[in-house]
Amino acid sequence: MVEAVVLAEVWRSGVLEGVHRGHAVVVGPDGQVERAWGDPDQRILPRSANKPAQAAAMVRAGLPLDGELLALSAASHSGEAFHAEGARRILARGSLDDTALRNPADFPLDDNVRVDLLARGGVPLPILMNCSGKHAAMLLTCVTNDWPVDDYLAPDHPLQRACHDELEVLAGEVSWATAIDGCGAPLYGLTLRGLANVGSACVGADPGTPPRLVADAMRTHPEWVAGTARDATALTRSMPGLLVKEGAEAVYVAGLPDGRGIALKIDDGANRARPVAMAGILQALGIDNATIQEQAHAPLMGGGAVAGEIRPGSLT
Repeated sequence: MVEAVVLAEVWRSGVLEGVHRGHAVVVGPDGQVERAWGDPDQRILPRSANKPAQAAAMVRAGLPLDGELLALSAASHSGEAFHAEGARRILARGSLDDTALRNPADFPLDDNVRVDLLARGGVPLPILMNCSGKHAAMLLTCVTNDWPVDDYLAPDHPLQRACHDELEVLAGEVSWATAIDGCGAPLYGLTLRGLANVGSACVGADPGTPPRLVADAMRTHPEWVAGTARDATALTRSMPGLLVKEGAEAVYVAGLPDGRGIALKIDDGANRARPVAMAGILQALGIDNATIQEQAHAPLMGGGAVAGEIRPGSLT
């Protein structure tokens, strides 16, 4: 068993207050491991990092979307007004409305949007949940194929079988587990190496193929994949050709412009360590810019002022 390594350190007033351990891997376009921290074959539940593969499966099945709406189909969005409006546009193309969604009701992920909604007396809604774009696209895919919509989340539904098969092809491995994601959709387990292969396969796919169409939409419209104030959006914008998708429990997948793939998992699920660890890995690969430098040094507050930082572990 390969032990987890320190991917991020928490420093307060010059004191090492804590660490976040995990595993990370870099694969080449050929799927071979180029760098690894911890166990590259660590089994994980990728959570929303599976969404590019799910969206590619829907495109392969005839999902008639492109541009920002295709990006929204692979999103864990912040619940901003344009996200909800976009999800409703997708539903309308299938002559459906919010009532068809089977993801749970939730408040927006974005703190400011959520506070504003609460101040106005708003309530949690399925359309505001971060996975509503994916669910709307799943429903439209079902309508396009004359598949039933009432049970579209069932693991044996044609839609979910297609998502499962696409994920295994892109990952280059057989899924080791089937679980239920936070949104209620089937969730398929991979190794960390397999998830990195998904990132590589999406950016390296031939133009016009389903994985490439999804990757191009996500890279062109990152604010639709995450939100206007999210770290993943800033990182995508900072590097032309970069594809990134975060997942719950501190999972992160990336496809680099040169076709390499990166995947990481923070063992304790602390999301604050996720962008810091990715920034450190990119720097270890010789990739750097102002946004990466900023994300590699997340401020730690004390008494309303900066008292320290979260920074990458020793990843050289």
